[in-house]
Amino acid sequence: MLTELRVRQLGVIEDLTLEFGPGMTVLTGETGAGKTLLVEALQLVLGQRAEAGLVRTGATEATVEARFLDPSGSEIVLARSVPLEGRSRCWIDARMAPLAAMAERAGRLADIHGQGDHQDLMHTSAQRRALDAFGRIDTSRLERERARLGDLARRLRELGGDESTRARDLDVLAHQVRELDQARLDDPDEDRWLAAEEERLGDLAAHRERAAEALGALDGRGEGLGAVDLLGAAASTLDGREAFAALADRLRSAQVEGSDIARELRGAIETWEDDPGALEAVQARRRQLADVFRKYGGDREAARGYARSARERLVRLGRAEEEAAGLEADLAIAEEALAAAEADVLSARRRAAPGLAGAVQDRLADLAMAGARFEAEVVPSGAGESVSFLLAANAGEALRPLAKAASGGELARTMLALRLVAPGGPPTMVFDEVDAGVGGTAALALARALREVARMRQVLVVTHLAQVAAFATHHVSVRKLEAAERVSTVAERVGGEDRVVEISRMLSGQPDSVRARAHARELLELAADEGTGARG
Repeated sequence: MLTELRVRQLGVIEDLTLEFGPGMTVLTGETGAGKTLLVEALQLVLGQRAEAGLVRTGATEATVEARFLDPSGSEIVLARSVPLEGRSRCWIDARMAPLAAMAERAGRLADIHGQGDHQDLMHTSAQRRALDAFGRIDTSRLERERARLGDLARRLRELGGDESTRARDLDVLAHQVRELDQARLDDPDEDRWLAAEEERLGDLAAHRERAAEALGALDGRGEGLGAVDLLGAAASTLDGREAFAALADRLRSAQVEGSDIARELRGAIETWEDDPGALEAVQARRRQLADVFRKYGGDREAARGYARSARERLVRLGRAEEEAAGLEADLAIAEEALAAAEADVLSARRRAAPGLAGAVQDRLADLAMAGARFEAEVVPSGAGESVSFLLAANAGEALRPLAKAASGGELARTMLALRLVAPGGPPTMVFDEVDAGVGGTAALALARALREVARMRQVLVVTHLAQVAAFATHHVSVRKLEAAERVSTVAERVGGEDRVVEISRMLSGQPDSVRARAHARELLELAADEGTGARG
């Protein structure tokens, strides 16, 4: 339900805020006062395309904000700004959003009838839902069978397609698992060791030369004391000095460590020999691993993960033939069940279609469209998902799809008739032009129909008909004010004697006429006597 609408700098509207309640609200006023501009403002937050020409002269942008309560009672705020230059911007609950997201969200909140814009019942899916609502058609079995068939088809696809496809997949997976097993990927430190070994084997001569230099520094190179002997001499110098006992111990430990290092260096010099074969083996192993990593994820851990999933897939495919046979049998049964469910729904929809058409046509006759013909066409295939509503608005005209068959007012009355006989759709309905070409007894029938719909949802009506205004729950008067040589639209709820005056103006154009006021009171009393009353 729409609870509040604020419009700023839109056309003749400078800054206007309206609050709305449940039931039926009418917006009345002289032609050009700005009633339809309020509908256009609402269309902006419902996702209609914006034009810079809507911005009030002298302003840089127009803004519209609408506050809704959804069926669960949660509050939703939609906002739209239209600048003089550049693209419009949209917000949903204070967060910026694309226009498509706003239109999708708003489509569940409100529907506008009259100008051919934002009308839910123009879409095949909504027409199908309306037919199902009228005929009380239960589609739950159809939906279950479709979901079941889709699940079986998905599971069958996951097995790898048909038998030949699965055989090819088995060969590929078996090859991959063998390749990964042969790569021996269990040692997580192997990459680091291989890199170090390749570096050592690739430059042995230089390594031995540097080792000899280091050993000479430790042993002295035969030219005096080396670092090991010097450390021992330093330790001996401190012997017997209790104050340096700890330092002497550290020097002797360093001497021992130096001796161990010298022994390992000597071993490297004596045993490290050029080994092209070992180097080639290390390089070949690194190439093998790089190739495996490239194919299976980029590194050792990813390749091991791929190996695990490949083995699992291999096991599943090994059992796939038996599983596939069972799934294909279930699929055949599900297809038969779906066909039966579709046949039942198709039959129900085709039975309901003439009843819906007749009920709508009867309502149209009450709404000043006595010569109109209406049909609900159900395509005879599947479950009859393709439902089309066809209308001939006047006698002698050919039936055509709703969007192409009627003027704004005729289309709005057709939508009203549909909602009367097939409840559903968004919780807020807005009618503009619904009273075009209507008067006399038909005007009262239209007023009663609008109030009937308003018992099930919120209804907003832009009207010039006093009869419609009298049957409303709430009445908003829209008018223009001139100040400082500028014209602005204002709107206010009216009740009591003010409402009598406004309806008098609608009846005769003379709000001070005693007879017009008497007629206005008579209409309000009639509306009160017939239904819920007309509260101001």
